[in-house]
Amino acid sequence: MKITFYGHASLGITINDVNILVDPFISANEKASHINVDTLKADYILLTHAHQDHILDVEAIAKRTNAVVISNFEIVSHFQNKGLEGHPMNHGGSWDFEFGMVKYVNAIHTSSFPDGSYGGQPGGFVIEGEHKNIYIAGDTALTMDMKLIPMQTKLDLAILPIGDNFTMGIDDAILASDFVECDKVLGYHFDTFGYIEINHEEAKRKFFDKDKDLMLLDIGESLEL
Repeated sequence: MKITFYGHASLGITINDVNILVDPFISANEKASHINVDTLKADYILLTHAHQDHILDVEAIAKRTNAVVISNFEIVSHFQNKGLEGHPMNHGGSWDFEFGMVKYVNAIHTSSFPDGSYGGQPGGFVIEGEHKNIYIAGDTALTMDMKLIPMQTKLDLAILPIGDNFTMGIDDAILASDFVECDKVLGYHFDTFGYIEINHEEAKRKFFDKDKDLMLLDIGESLEL
């Protein structure tokens, strides 16, 4: 399993030659100007919620690649009405895709489309694929629901928002890693704009002091599990 950070909350995941994009907000992110959206591969696009900074590039990418949009019912219906393929899910539900099992789990946040219309309830994803298990938290506050995840899935990586203000900050992300019982964390949703800028060294030190590993990838950088 290969995971590439495309800035903000955008990720590329490759599992057994299947290409997955998560929350593609790239073309309007000045920090990701070196990433060419028109060359990104996508068989599936996972969306945690409907905010513009998570769905901006979905339509263009999916029309080019014929990717299947996976999200809550409202978001998938929105994109199906635009002629895209979709697989709707809702909280607590799981589905076995060609790349592995996906479970749609709770997140505490808001969710609306750029025009203000209802975007369903936000969520996160647990993915079990290629003998590696990951948790993509989406935009969320710290929630006790996270404690349910390790009751069913032993995680190899937790992908957590750490920018604060709109989501968890560093201290709550440390608690979240306790809740999901995973000490290997990839941070995301930080530095894109002023409200969520963080001190990288301080963040890494706080995780290190708790015997945890916080990884902060450069945009375009990848890790392999």
